[in-house]
Amino acid sequence: MPARLDPKLRRLLEAELDRQRHGLTLIASENYASLAVLQAVGSVLTNKYSEGYPGKRYYGGNQVIDKVELLAIDRVKKLFGAEHANVQPHAGAIANVAVFLAFLKPGDKILSMSLDAGGHLTHGFRRNISGQYFKIIHYGVNARGYIDYDEVARLARKHRPKMIISGASAYPRAIDFKKFGAIAKRVGAIHLADIAHIAGLVVTGLHQSPIPYADVVTTTTHKTLRGPRGAIILCKKEHATAIDKAVMPGLQGGPLDHVIAGKAQAFYEALRPSFKKYQRQVIANAKVLADTLQQHGIKLCAGGTDNHLILADVTPLGITGVVAEHLLEEVGIYINKNMIPGDPRKPLDPSGIRLGTPAITTRGLTEPEVAWLGLLIAARLRSPHDRAIKHQITRAVATLTRRHPIYQELR
Repeated sequence: MPARLDPKLRRLLEAELDRQRHGLTLIASENYASLAVLQAVGSVLTNKYSEGYPGKRYYGGNQVIDKVELLAIDRVKKLFGAEHANVQPHAGAIANVAVFLAFLKPGDKILSMSLDAGGHLTHGFRRNISGQYFKIIHYGVNARGYIDYDEVARLARKHRPKMIISGASAYPRAIDFKKFGAIAKRVGAIHLADIAHIAGLVVTGLHQSPIPYADVVTTTTHKTLRGPRGAIILCKKEHATAIDKAVMPGLQGGPLDHVIAGKAQAFYEALRPSFKKYQRQVIANAKVLADTLQQHGIKLCAGGTDNHLILADVTPLGITGVVAEHLLEEVGIYINKNMIPGDPRKPLDPSGIRLGTPAITTRGLTEPEVAWLGLLIAARLRSPHDRAIKHQITRAVATLTRRHPIYQELR
C-alpha cells in the first residue's frame, strides 16, 4: 500500500488485500480487476468534473476527459455490437432506473422475474424503487427450475405491460433473449435485458446475445467483465437521446471519470483473444463445481448450471443460507446467502446459497482444483461441527491460495 496513506486507513486496506489474497472468492458477482484497471481507477481523472457528454460539458477543461469517454464508448460498442452506448452509470441499479425513467411513468406495468426465482432487486422488489413506483407482474420458474416462456407469454398477453425485463441475478441456466424479444414485440412492450451477470459470456459468444432482440441492455462492468465497479447502458440509436437524458441530467450529475477510464481498460482486455479462453474456463469450472457438489449431497436448483453461477438449497442439510455463508467464511471460502425458487424464508435469512467461478478462474484454478474445492465445500456444510474437517479445509484453502496468488505486485 502507498506509504502516504494515514496509518489507520493503511492498515484497513492492507487487511482487505490480505483477505483477498488468502481467501477464495466464490461470490458470483465478484471478480478481480487487473492491475491496469486498478491503476486507471486510482488516477488523476478523479479530480475532474465533467457533467454532460463529450463535446457538450457544463465545465471547461474536459478535452482529455472527452477522449477517455469516447474511447470507452467506441470499445464497448465494438465489444457488444451495439448501436449506442452510455458508459456513465455509476452502478447497475442506476442503469436500470435510468431505463425506467426513459420509458415509463409511475404506475406503468413491468413484467419481470421475481426475486426468489432469481431476479434482481431493481426488477420490482417491493422495497426497491422499482416495486414502489411501478405495478409489477412477476414470472418465475417451473418445477425444474427453468423459465417457463409460455407463462411469460401468457402473463404478457393478460397484463399488457409497458416493459418486460429479461435477465437475472441468480439464475443458473441460459436465457433465451430471442423468445423474450418476440413476446415483448407481440404486446408492444419495451424489452430491457439486464445481463449484469453474464456480460462476459455474451461478448465472447458463450451465451446468446440480447443485442438483436432487446430495445435496451444494461450491465455492470465488474462480475464476468472483470472491470471496475460501474455499469453501462446499450441501446438502439432510436432510443439514444432518451437514455442519455435519463442518465444525465435525469439521475446523475458528474460522471466518475476515473471509473470510466477503468471501464475503457476493461473493454480493451475483453476484446483480446485470451478473454474468451478465460470465459470458457469460467463455465468449465462452474460445471465441475456443480457436478461435485451434487455428487456429495448438495441439492442444486435447476439441477446444475449453464453459466458461471450455481444456486443451492442447503435446508436438506439442516442449515440455512446464513449459516452456510458463515461456515464457509470461517475457512476462507466466500459465498453469499441467496433465496431459492419458492423460498418460504426472507431475503436476509434465505434457504439457499449462490456460488460463482469468475474470481477463482481469474486466479488460475482449473477443473481438478475446482473439484477439490467442491469437495471441501460439501464437507464443511455436511459436517459443520467437525473441528478436524474444519482444520483440514482451512489448510487446503491456504494451499490453493499459495498455488494461485493474486495481486502479488501490490505492497
